[in-house]
Amino acid sequence: MPPSASTSLKPVKKMPAPKSFPRIGASDLTRDLDLSQDELLALLDLTQQVKIMPSRFAKALAGKYLSLLFEKPSLRTRMTFELAIKQLGGDAVLSVGPIGAREPLKDVARNLDRWTNCIVARTFSHTTVDDLARWSSVPVVNALSDRFHPCQALADVFTLQERFGDVRGLKLAFLGDGNNVANSLMLTALRLGMNFAIATPKGYESDAEIVAQAEALAAVAGAQLLITNDPIAAAKDAQAIYTDVWASMGQEDEKEKRRADFAAYQVDSAILAKASPEAIFLHCLPAKRGEEVTDQVIESPQSAVFDQAENRLHVQKALLLMLIS
Repeated sequence: MPPSASTSLKPVKKMPAPKSFPRIGASDLTRDLDLSQDELLALLDLTQQVKIMPSRFAKALAGKYLSLLFEKPSLRTRMTFELAIKQLGGDAVLSVGPIGAREPLKDVARNLDRWTNCIVARTFSHTTVDDLARWSSVPVVNALSDRFHPCQALADVFTLQERFGDVRGLKLAFLGDGNNVANSLMLTALRLGMNFAIATPKGYESDAEIVAQAEALAAVAGAQLLITNDPIAAAKDAQAIYTDVWASMGQEDEKEKRRADFAAYQVDSAILAKASPEAIFLHCLPAKRGEEVTDQVIESPQSAVFDQAENRLHVQKALLLMLIS
């Protein structure tokens, strides 16, 4: 059984909370590549410090407020952002429903930036996130769009660092839909020197533009990128097997077709056995047990899904510290 996250972390020397944190030059996190390579590494390092010694940062964002705009239902994203800002000394206000339905989105952004210090948006269309960032004078964070899920990918690679230490050269395999989670995970993992394999049914591959970006990142990092329709080839010798739901929110009318198309991509014990013996299972949750993953796998000692969920809190604390402290 892999070591627990809490036992695999390096000790951090006790010291007062820093008066300043590394800054994110882009000012927003609308997509994964808004973070420079140095900023990505600094964020992961700060996440480790925040997780080990939360009391050191308890008042770091006192007097700061988040606007949470959620077009989609949420458990992990909403709770972890609310808890993140509150545990750093600030607070959050929440709005649920379509963004820009009652008034122009540019007016929404320019109201919220007068009242709060950061806008966190969970949207259907990525264009909504980009438009908020265009009109807002305060940072905008993509808490999920149809194209990217950067906060999830950050928590995922941090989870892998906890389990394996240096992630360079590890193989991460994603089985299923070439969706927003796959896009963000592919870009972030390759930048850290991880080898990335993605297996999708024909017609469900990742966007060609994002694949081209991933190929360029792999070349710079000296990492390997495998894009295939063969789930066994993707899973072979991987240190981590990752999957996501087959039909995301907004794709309910495709559910039955996708269930048939993705049947061979279910992560079960046979697929997990193709991976490395020390492999872990990852899922961004919520999971449809019996569809993309079996209950046996998600409840196995190899499953790290709840470590991932916990780490959303810590990585988002680090992100807020770098954006609005």
